[in-house]
Amino acid sequence: MKRKLEDEFIADRNITSSDDAAQPQDLASQVRAQVQILDSTFSSAEPDRAIVKRAIHILSELAKNEDIVNLIVESGVVPALVRHLQAPEWNEVAEPRPYEHEVEKGSAFTLGLLAIKPEHQQLIVDAGALPRLVALLKRHRDGENSRAVNGVIRRAADAITNLAHENSSIKTRVRVEGGIPPLVELLEFVDAKVQRAAAGALRTLAFKNDENKTQIVDCNALPTLILMLRSEDAAIHYEAVGVIGNLVHSSPNIKKEVLVAGALQPVIELLSSSCSESQREAALLLGQFAAADTDCKVHIVQRGAVGPLVEMLQSPDAQLREMSAFALGRLAQDTHNQAGIAHGGGIPPLLKLLDSRNGSLQHNAAFALYGLADNEDNVADLIRVGGVQKLLDGEFIVQPTRDCVAKTLKRLEEKIHGRVLSHLLYLMRIAERSVQRRVALALSHLCSPDDQKTIFVDANGLSILLELLESSSLKHQRDSCAALCKLAEKASSLSPVDAGPPSPISQVYLGEQYVNNPTLSDVTFLIEGKRFYAHRICLLASSDAFRAMFDGGYKEKDAKDIEIPNIRWDVFELMMRYIYTGSVDVNLEIAQDLLRAADQYLLEGLKRLCEYTIAQDIRIDNVSLMYDLSEAFNAVSLRNACILFVLENFDKLNAKSWYGELIKRILPEMRDYFVRTL
Repeated sequence: MKRKLEDEFIADRNITSSDDAAQPQDLASQVRAQVQILDSTFSSAEPDRAIVKRAIHILSELAKNEDIVNLIVESGVVPALVRHLQAPEWNEVAEPRPYEHEVEKGSAFTLGLLAIKPEHQQLIVDAGALPRLVALLKRHRDGENSRAVNGVIRRAADAITNLAHENSSIKTRVRVEGGIPPLVELLEFVDAKVQRAAAGALRTLAFKNDENKTQIVDCNALPTLILMLRSEDAAIHYEAVGVIGNLVHSSPNIKKEVLVAGALQPVIELLSSSCSESQREAALLLGQFAAADTDCKVHIVQRGAVGPLVEMLQSPDAQLREMSAFALGRLAQDTHNQAGIAHGGGIPPLLKLLDSRNGSLQHNAAFALYGLADNEDNVADLIRVGGVQKLLDGEFIVQPTRDCVAKTLKRLEEKIHGRVLSHLLYLMRIAERSVQRRVALALSHLCSPDDQKTIFVDANGLSILLELLESSSLKHQRDSCAALCKLAEKASSLSPVDAGPPSPISQVYLGEQYVNNPTLSDVTFLIEGKRFYAHRICLLASSDAFRAMFDGGYKEKDAKDIEIPNIRWDVFELMMRYIYTGSVDVNLEIAQDLLRAADQYLLEGLKRLCEYTIAQDIRIDNVSLMYDLSEAFNAVSLRNACILFVLENFDKLNAKSWYGELIKRILPEMRDYFVRTL
């Protein structure tokens, strides 16, 4: 992590006078003045050291303002500061040495501030900073242990951190310049701030640099880093867990070495740290450990990680939630862990995280739930708390999350049988009403078509769904509509209204050429004053209505001309064409009148054709009238189409003032439809 170096540079504040705060127009000249001092003054004399120290302090204060860092660099400050990373030749007589380590510390600190901007990193390195910074890391080897020595080492480590931040070539240069061994050595330094700075530098150097990782491990850093994990100093264990995390990232061999070295338990203990940053890094590291092998996943859970991780899922800190979900997601891919995570209370907070607008957090939660859904013992728990509805209703930000959720639902669907289904049916029978509703809704989406009758007719699941449809809650109504639509979809592969069947006696079709043809005609109909020629044998075979007309005691039995007073010519002609040929094209303009005629003459096949055509015209503004039409002529297929249209268009229909009354009217027929269909 790049250090901002905001802590104050330890210096004699009396050196800086009140006029140091330059006006904007004076900044460039002020910086150049300090650079000139650094360029022209390089001696061990106390007055020279004092003025150089003061100049560096002024530059460091200015460099804390990132807005003017470019101006400072453009004024030529980098070579001057790099020069002063190294002390001048000391006069052997001078004791004590004036401002020993202070000037070098100030130079390292200021260069670290300038390196915060990536565009200046290479310039500083090219000016020769790295060998001198590495040399500063070794200042303690002279046997001196003072606040000044500690300070210069710490500033050198911090400067290396900032120079190498997200810069792969400079990370490599640090290793080439011999920077890693002294940094590893400093992990055991007596001063905690130095330890922390050294760990921070190693953390940066290890990130996505395999050669650096290898050298850090070869320098025997792991035992010390693992000890640091147990430090009571939060800053130290935060940096230590960060170093280890970067070491094991994409490095399976180092991951094994870290585990063998005993890192697992102290990392798990950091989940309960008071430092949220350490908790976050520990959760991330456990997620990386869990990707190693099955045994490691099991050991992490056995050693008590689940409880703290589940607790972290509910933290107000989004990063903590994300990392704990990440770790649990990896742990949940092992069969032995899945029931334990669910039993530990992991399901509800993971479901809640699906509402997050953070795509990474949402995906980690979805992946964890995918793992948990693999265990039969978790299915009822997921459904009991409304997990299926959450998965169905969620707005998922990225496609991988949507894919993961789809796979989770598929995984759940595959488990709805045997003892899982028995458990859910038991809950639907004895659980509190809210749980019964969740089970019924979930089963409508997940159950096999073969089990629909058992669940929704025999076990009363249909009544629960229809009860939701009458609820005052819009969400309940919407969920019920979606569930009933799903049931209908799975129950039948036919379209809501399909084309009518052919006449049962197909061999008596006389054919198109005999429609209104006087040849062999033995009966005539009068429609709108015009004659229509027909043939009794064809009519007798077509429907019970014509058989009753010609074989019963009606006056039409022996009549030569039969008047048809309530049907238009074009409607009657099309009806007769159907009787003679077995099929006609029914357009929307004539469909309702033809339906009325087909119902009157009991022509079920023609009715179905008319219903099919009319159903194509069901709209939000006419569905109520269409339902009335279906009731008037016992048009079962049209009625079913109206029912499905109402279910499929809840959001649009719900806004209509008459929607509530329509639902009350169709509810009995809706129940009958599903009982028949299922």
